[in-house]
Amino acid sequence: MPAFSRELSLTLAGRLAQLPPGPFARLSLLLADAKPAKEPISLAIGDPSGPVPEFVKEALAKSAASFGNYPAINGTEDFRQAAAGWLNRRFALDGAIDAQKNLLPLNGTREGLFSVLFPFMPERKAGARPIVAMPNPFYQCYAAAALSAGAEPFYVPSLKANGFLPDFANLPEPVLERMAAIYICSPSNPEGAVADQAYWQRLFALAQQHDFIVLADECYADIWFDRPPICALPASQSQSGGFNRLLSFHSLSKRSGLPGLRSGLVAGDAELIEKFRAFRNVAAPTVPTPLLAASAACWRDEEHVAVNRAGYARKMAAAQSILGNRMTRPGGGFFLWLEVGDGEAFARRAWVEQGVRILPGAYMGREVFEGPEGRPSSEALVKAPEKIQANPGFCYVRVALVNDLSTIMAALERLREILD
Repeated sequence: MPAFSRELSLTLAGRLAQLPPGPFARLSLLLADAKPAKEPISLAIGDPSGPVPEFVKEALAKSAASFGNYPAINGTEDFRQAAAGWLNRRFALDGAIDAQKNLLPLNGTREGLFSVLFPFMPERKAGARPIVAMPNPFYQCYAAAALSAGAEPFYVPSLKANGFLPDFANLPEPVLERMAAIYICSPSNPEGAVADQAYWQRLFALAQQHDFIVLADECYADIWFDRPPICALPASQSQSGGFNRLLSFHSLSKRSGLPGLRSGLVAGDAELIEKFRAFRNVAAPTVPTPLLAASAACWRDEEHVAVNRAGYARKMAAAQSILGNRMTRPGGGFFLWLEVGDGEAFARRAWVEQGVRILPGAYMGREVFEGPEGRPSSEALVKAPEKIQANPGFCYVRVALVNDLSTIMAALERLREILD
């Protein structure tokens, strides 16, 4: 067993021992004994840091006195109205999002994506442990949530052949019968793939047929290049007239470039929102009121979002100019998903020879055993390692275009020297 797996097993007990190791902990181990030949540049972490808009500072200052009061789990009326207004405008929902019924503030979307399973997870479904499906590669929070809620994570490959979007519709029937929830990220992390209307419609029809909820992680929805992505809320509304079985998650970390604000929202099915609110009222963190004031200001303003998006467009254009056909421009987000043969070996070489820190794609993915009914099984994985499928991220590295433009260009020019 690799050192990082032994370390994790010693740290976490019970079913959480199945949790995939953290990608950045693995990267640190991979590079621990290597000294870079050039001044280090990190393009490994998707930290969209940038200047804080003045209106955010002003909103925080004006509301600072409210740090002296406990915030409500529902947020403030000002926040709810601002968030509902943005959702209705951004997705042309014609007022379908009710500020009181269809949304909640989140202390960053990661905590919402993690905690959302707990109030909805049955003990059994179709006579067995429920399944939560997710893309592979995936945001590690999804697997942590599934395991913590008592479900079995089911890793569905996101391959070039299917446009880097997981093909949930062709899962075996016994798997679909046990499905309690599906995580889907669009634009996706790490590939930048974007679901179209037909994809969403197939997914919602599947959810209706097999009685599961759709958890749409749309944190990158406002970072796009050619056209805005088709998103879950309008796709659901156009199909069914509402948001049945859907919860959509959005983040100011990406949209506004404010990861330190730790603020996001979840919106969708009013019944699901109410159950989630009741659970959160006793078990989840609230968002401090001054942060809600700053968040409301962000949801109301589009100018700073357009500035951020234009900045990412310049970075992506620079990447295309430097890398040419060695890269494929994503539909959204701020990552490059470069096919390099052996992602882990390439990441180590990039660090040793060029001083560029990037993330092996396999560190965001999971090897999957072809067990009964196509079900991944960690026990079988140990007993029959010869039946492991290739990790869908094995051939790739993820490159984050979040630094300033000159730093990104310098790093990509170094990477070009070792790309075949």
